[in-house]
Amino acid sequence: MFAVYAAEPNRDDPIASLTVGDRPEPEVPDGWVAVDITAASLNMHDIWTLRGVGIKPEQFPMILGCDGAGTLADGTEVVLHSVIGDPSWTGDETLDPRRSLLTERHQGSFADTVVVPARNAVPKPAGLSAVRAAGMGTAWLTAYRMLFTKSGLRPGQTMLVQGASGGVSTALIQLGRAAGLRVWVTGRGDDKRALAEKLGAHATFASGERLPEKVDGVFETVGEATWSHSLRALKPGGVIVCSGSTSGPNPPADLQRLFFLQLRVIGSTMGTLDELRDLLAFVDTAGIVPEVGLELPLEQAEEGFRAMLEGRTAGKIIFTRAQNK
Repeated sequence: MFAVYAAEPNRDDPIASLTVGDRPEPEVPDGWVAVDITAASLNMHDIWTLRGVGIKPEQFPMILGCDGAGTLADGTEVVLHSVIGDPSWTGDETLDPRRSLLTERHQGSFADTVVVPARNAVPKPAGLSAVRAAGMGTAWLTAYRMLFTKSGLRPGQTMLVQGASGGVSTALIQLGRAAGLRVWVTGRGDDKRALAEKLGAHATFASGERLPEKVDGVFETVGEATWSHSLRALKPGGVIVCSGSTSGPNPPADLQRLFFLQLRVIGSTMGTLDELRDLLAFVDTAGIVPEVGLELPLEQAEEGFRAMLEGRTAGKIIFTRAQNK
């Protein structure tokens, strides 16, 4: 079958490991299903896989793609849940120490077909296109958990999103606006801030710019480059919810500010199957149209990878598959 995969790990030049070609048809174990892929979204996790982060060398070649949308053999349209846990685990699967994502232990969704546990194929709302649904399982699910499960913010309060144009950031803007929060966003350029305003941000600011007032919560995926600004932006008792550190994992701690103002720092990773179901229902009933910044045939995947590496994002990067294969 056709697939886009990482041939081997390449820490310094990840694109050099990106391969477009044929891979063996997957076997379908008991309790799993084959999903015929319609669309799949690119995530930073795919860049890390190409670099060999979080995956052992002997697991290559590895088909890339953490999430997507497609159809089952009976024609049911589904959205992929990317978190694959230990079948014996009960409770929040993001806390399962044996959990993994597609592309870590199991082949990913940048292919004609992907195989997942049957529970990981979630029915797609009819009002959500496959292209827009393809980004739900990683970036949008991460944003949903950050905002609704972890932050504790209420409608009417003010949230600050650090970074204006990535998949998680654009999802946070659209979800926050739909949920009745006042949404503020920082961005590095006029074009990125304009995108945030188009998606519903009430106000935008240059990266690091002093805000007109303190906020109730900050949503962090950037890390070192924005961390000090995030701490300074918070009201006493405010919260930072962090799900990533794309600029580096070792920000200055500023412990005096942290304890004196009784700030909260909360980590958040991906989301649960129930949260994905709730996210899909919320997007559908609220009439949210998830932002797609770049849509390409899967055969042109390298163009999408280069756009992500160079920071040329404006929402999700989606790869599509022809359905008359």
